[in-house]
Amino acid sequence: MSLAAHTTAAQTAAYLRTLPAIRERCTRVFELAKQGKLQYFEYHPENEDKVTAFCVDIIKRDYGTDFAQIRPHGRWRHLDSHHERIAPLVAKWASESTPPTTFEVTKRLIDLFMVAVLLDAGAGTQWAYTEPGSGVRFSRSEGLGVAAVHMFESGLFSGDPAQPYRVDADGLGQLTAAQIATGLQVTPENPLVGLEGRASLLTNLADALRASPEFFGADARPGNLIDFLGAQSAPPSDSNKRQVPVAALWAALVDGLQPIWPPARTALGGLPLGDVWPCPALALTQSSQAQGDDLVPFHKLTGWLAYSLMEPLQVYLGWHFEGTEDMTGLPEYRNGGLFLDLGVLALRASPLDAESLPTDAAGVPRIPPSHPAVVEWRAMTVVLLDRTLTALRAALPAPELTLPQVLESATWKGGREIAQTKRGGGPPVDIVSDGTVF
Repeated sequence: MSLAAHTTAAQTAAYLRTLPAIRERCTRVFELAKQGKLQYFEYHPENEDKVTAFCVDIIKRDYGTDFAQIRPHGRWRHLDSHHERIAPLVAKWASESTPPTTFEVTKRLIDLFMVAVLLDAGAGTQWAYTEPGSGVRFSRSEGLGVAAVHMFESGLFSGDPAQPYRVDADGLGQLTAAQIATGLQVTPENPLVGLEGRASLLTNLADALRASPEFFGADARPGNLIDFLGAQSAPPSDSNKRQVPVAALWAALVDGLQPIWPPARTALGGLPLGDVWPCPALALTQSSQAQGDDLVPFHKLTGWLAYSLMEPLQVYLGWHFEGTEDMTGLPEYRNGGLFLDLGVLALRASPLDAESLPTDAAGVPRIPPSHPAVVEWRAMTVVLLDRTLTALRAALPAPELTLPQVLESATWKGGREIAQTKRGGGPPVDIVSDGTVF
């Protein structure tokens, strides 16, 4: 490869790790869908009204017309499943002999939320977590979130026995899959999908924290992101809040956490890209293209992490994030399942049938995340979430409604509810997860 070509590939790779690249590349796939040129999916825009009506009904059922009370989509919702856990935890810290500062409280929450997000991959349909004390049984994302709180409180992620309420490289580096299995109550009778992948993410996180002191400080701690973001932001005046560029948070997460992703993922120009995948339909419909033009970035876990970390910074420090319009909806099976179950998307049967893909007990195809069908589905989900937001703002009407509010109150929840009605909870396409994509 020539030096010029290598430079071009490296530049494309850097672009594919940015926020704007997600929406731009997904829109390319959407344009093909409008022309009927996707390999695995048909697009039926006439059914988008069904999605809008379905989401309107859910929002009005749960919130009436008080749309301001809709909390943003983030891990906090799961950590507080059934009853609050974060506020009592903060109150407990306030009663310490030397109470932590507000900055330290927020750092502890960033520590907790990061680990809780990285544990939050598809758990499968058989696993559940029974909370000590309350005895309440949780499954899926809620169970993983509640378990993460208890594991954090036990000091499992801390390398300092005198300070259990933190996450640092020393603590993570000592973790074993067996400890994580114990914390998540995994047994042969209570199996969890992707246990080894989750364990690998957390141990790799130790290496990432140590490798990027510019983001995570000398003591290699997620909460030190606050110091980095503070240095990247405009200090508040008497009349406003600290203005933090969401691009700074995104860069810290994409660059700082790069070592946690499996090395076998897509790479371009010598740069590992993470949750970025080739879409053959893009290659087939372009007469000529540069290297990387067929790649579609999603960065789902990074987006989920960004949404989740922003909230404690807003609530406890009063920070304001600029540029959030670049954030996209999350391309995962709940949001995507909503559009498939309501007929906006339809699988072309013949391509999948010809590949003789395995199916689950209900006949649902099981497909790896690298499969072109999954790439098309996820790209369409990103664009359709944008379109749903626009439609809901007009239908409710609620022009102030945000994308994170729609994810929380309508599409993610709606995808789960319709899946429960149609299949007892499972997705319409079963994406084989190793714990590092979803």
